[in-house]
Amino acid sequence: MSDHLQSKSLASSITCDGGMLQPDKHDFAEIVLVRHGETSFNASRIIQGHVDAELNEVGREQARVVAQHLSREYRFGAAYSSDLKRAFETAQIISTACNLSEVVQDPGLRERNLGDLQGMTLRDSSKLKPQAYKDFLSHNLDQEIQGGGESINQLHKRCTSTLQEIAMKHIGESVVVVTHGGVIRELYKYAVPGQSPTKKVVNTSINTLHISNDGKHWLIKTWGDTRHLDETSFINDAFGGDKNSG
Repeated sequence: MSDHLQSKSLASSITCDGGMLQPDKHDFAEIVLVRHGETSFNASRIIQGHVDAELNEVGREQARVVAQHLSREYRFGAAYSSDLKRAFETAQIISTACNLSEVVQDPGLRERNLGDLQGMTLRDSSKLKPQAYKDFLSHNLDQEIQGGGESINQLHKRCTSTLQEIAMKHIGESVVVVTHGGVIRELYKYAVPGQSPTKKVVNTSINTLHISNDGKHWLIKTWGDTRHLDETSFINDAFGGDKNSG
């Protein structure tokens, strides 16, 4: 069994409070989460956070590949993205392929603010910003990162409430949401309490959630789908898609 199918079967019957969704499509919003394409920071192992890095050429090609795949598989009612360039550009490419007129930018979908770690490699940060590095590695979910960085709990609250608001506007529709590795990990943890994704969130990987019309039930339908990349040479090791978000 592939990692994709294992992830799907693991969470397919679990919601945030243990309930089950009704099968009627009018009872839920289908949210298709896509991580942005690769940036030069990703390729160089540099922590991004809120640094507004653009896609590199590999990232643009990844975006084109996932856009064509999504245009064949879905009929979206709307497109949303983080307001950071790497997510917005990815979403624009998807939106064009899927015949959507606009992409709604929402800062609530931004990557975690990583404070003083932003713009440097994790290895260098341990020497140059030891306190921020210590904050980042802390198991305290309320620990903020030196330099204005967010805690895990702050990120979790921000991105789950943002996605909830989006879902409530689009009950009965499919919506594509382009965001970041750290955000997607937190959304998984909300849908599957007590668990974290067991693999990285690869650039332009596809993750599908159903959110009920009362917002209480989150059902994972697919997770970590990279079939569109497997068919090309553009899959990468997705720095920032694991717990070392950035």
